Amino acid sequence: MWWFQQGLSFLPVALVVWSAASFVFSYITAIVLHHVDPLVPYISDTGTIPPERCLFGIMLNVSTFLGMATMYVRYKQVSALSPEKPKILRLNKLGLTLGWMSCFGLCIIANFQKCILYYIHVLGACLTFGVGSIYMLVQTILSYLMQPELHGKDIFWTRLAVLLWSCSSILSMFVSSVVLYSGLYGQNLVQKLHWDPQERGYTPHIISTISEWSLAFSFLSFFLTYIRDFQKISLRAVVSLQGQTLHESPRSFRAEEQALLIAGSI
Repeated sequence: MWWFQQGLSFLPVALVVWSAASFVFSYITAIVLHHVDPLVPYISDTGTIPPERCLFGIMLNVSTFLGMATMYVRYKQVSALSPEKPKILRLNKLGLTLGWMSCFGLCIIANFQKCILYYIHVLGACLTFGVGSIYMLVQTILSYLMQPELHGKDIFWTRLAVLLWSCSSILSMFVSSVVLYSGLYGQNLVQKLHWDPQERGYTPHIISTISEWSLAFSFLSFFLTYIRDFQKISLRAVVSLQGQTLHESPRSFRAEEQALLIAGSI
């Protein structure tokens, strides 16, 4: 059995590989069609103009569902490992809520392009990366609380390092974006897809774009830390029949059930 066939480890692997592919494929398409500059454009700029916009949108929508599934499995795993620890259970529920909010933000990014509905796109980015960073923080705290009985110390330190990487990328991107869009370098820079290295504002632009790519891959790296944990878990569906046939009404089924109970009591 291969390592990605153990338990549910294929879920975080699929999330990371598919999400990275959505960035890379839309980037390659945009470069080939000369829609953006080859040197580190914004990720959102590579999904602005058709046909890469269509590819970008549909692939990120799939990433949204993979992310929700991965976060749900993580939630169920922590719940099963710590059923009698209220503090961990509360943090676990908070983490699932924050994670799904982050996934909803990713869905907004995929379907509301930067150059068309900028403020909605920014809202999606804040949900994805802002709330997503808090999700990473909660999971890192859970890893700390669950060591050394349920978690190894190396996993905690790895997640803490990735969290710090993510936070530094957010800070760098925020500062450079504020400087870039402050009005010192012109107006309507949001719509600008091509930059000349000699023009004013190019340096904060490059810092901002590099920070965005760094932030995106820091998020993907965090889910890679789930692989070893997910190798030790599996989920199964339990079917509960509410009737013996597909055309039987619920009322007749309840009457039959009551009759069986009476017969059993007699």
